[in-house]
Amino acid sequence: MQVIVSPGEIKGTVTANPSKSAMQRAVAAALLSKGKTVIHNPGLSNDCLAALEVAENLGAKIKREAEDIEITSNGVKPFYDSINCGESGLGIRMFTPIAALADIAITIEGHGSLTTRPMDFFEAVLPQLGVECSTRQGKLPLHIKGPLQPKNITIDGSLSSQFLTGLLMAFGAVAEDATITVTDLKSKPYIALTLQLMEQFGVKVEQHNFETFHFGKKQTYRAGEYTVEGDWSGAAFLLVAAAVAGKAEVHHLNTQSAQSDKAILEALEKAGAHMLPGVFTIIVEKGKLEAFEFDATDCPDLFPPLVALAANCKGTTKIKGVSRLAHKESDRGITLQQEFGKMGIRIDLQGDDMLVYGGTGIKGAHVHSHNDHRIAMACAVAALTADKPVSIENAEAINKSYPEFFEHLQKIGAAVRSEELKIKN
Repeated sequence: MQVIVSPGEIKGTVTANPSKSAMQRAVAAALLSKGKTVIHNPGLSNDCLAALEVAENLGAKIKREAEDIEITSNGVKPFYDSINCGESGLGIRMFTPIAALADIAITIEGHGSLTTRPMDFFEAVLPQLGVECSTRQGKLPLHIKGPLQPKNITIDGSLSSQFLTGLLMAFGAVAEDATITVTDLKSKPYIALTLQLMEQFGVKVEQHNFETFHFGKKQTYRAGEYTVEGDWSGAAFLLVAAAVAGKAEVHHLNTQSAQSDKAILEALEKAGAHMLPGVFTIIVEKGKLEAFEFDATDCPDLFPPLVALAANCKGTTKIKGVSRLAHKESDRGITLQQEFGKMGIRIDLQGDDMLVYGGTGIKGAHVHSHNDHRIAMACAVAALTADKPVSIENAEAINKSYPEFFEHLQKIGAAVRSEELKIKN
């Protein structure tokens, strides 16, 4: 699918889409609970739909009721001996330890970029917990056979905070007097979100400085009601769009959220955008934008909107944390360099730093998403201040996390054209 975004002013109000990070965690917690959980404001992106399918295959009954999702479960009791996590990196890393609670052999598949991502860390950790585990030379498919037996264990946190999320959630269902020790943890805010959600479902973890996570007496997940908050990852693109091209008001964003990507507010402030944050509403307006420095190590998903912001800032912006980008939907550092290069923006990659030379003018161009949802969105935002329209190939990649993105961009004034989307300006 090709989408063409023309330069123009942004002005309007929009409600942020549901957080896929919170939604997927809520689905996992509902699976681990006994009884009926009702999820309000559910996310329905491809990653969220994949999580619901995995939960269903692992024993839950899923029902769409009006605007809610009802998940009825009796714990992990698989209906099938295989699950498919789609293209969700969080899904496969989180659900694998949870699936390992079962005592049957399970094959775990994925497609798209997941088939090329490294999975050998499962083989290094899960056997220590009594789980048979094998991969295809470190890649999918993944074969496991539990049940997982929780005990004191030390893991390398630089491998994946998403895997730690899965271990924490699995331990929460069965562990008693066990401690997970983590070295060199990346993306601490994502773990804070996991712990926050687990507690809401009745399981409290004692953590110290995000280095040790202790489970005392055995606990039980409690079914109940959960409302998915707005997604800072997706909303970051809308907020940047306002900062570079006009003014917008974005609703349903919790400034007290544990989501790491709310750090976009810090970057916008550093760049010189005008902001008026409320409790659940953010108003952003264009200001005199200057180059800034920002450490995105703990929020790597912000790199694409940060690059779109930096391209409009006068001077050289330095963003730290490039090492976190290699195993995303694309090698995101290189992809950003390539696609923004087509639009006349020079990007240098120097070790763990990305240098964006902004303020030089963005040119209309024909770009490609590389099947990466965040690349498609970043290019669309950059197009708002280009000298000519920008056409984005493979724009349907947005369906992975934010299917409504182009409609929302259009709602705040962007000129978006696509025959497939049936939206025209």
